[in-house]
Amino acid sequence: MASSKEYLDFVLDQLSGLDGVSFRPMMGEYILYYRDKIVGGIYDDRLLVKPTPSAKAQMPDAMAEPPYPGAKEMLLVDNVDDREFLCGLLEAMVAELPAGKKRQR
Repeated sequence: MASSKEYLDFVLDQLSGLDGVSFRPMMGEYILYYRDKIVGGIYDDRLLVKPTPSAKAQMPDAMAEPPYPGAKEMLLVDNVDDREFLCGLLEAMVAELPAGKKRQR
């Protein structure tokens, strides 16, 4: 099942307090970037983030789920209605993520 554009728009609105949030559509789903780093994505209308130490600390009871069969597990964010929490989560995660790779064209 592909994710809806409406859910993507909702999540992006929740993150509108941060500069540098972007996305890329990928096979019916959406990869989320913050400051050019992949922080997670929207899969089957679920927000999943990379399991960084700060994400685990802020969401100790979060379910670990693969975004699709065969993928590495990510953390399910079930508190998407809390704008302040989401922005703080991405702020905390960004320093722990590797720099994005430049794409060759």
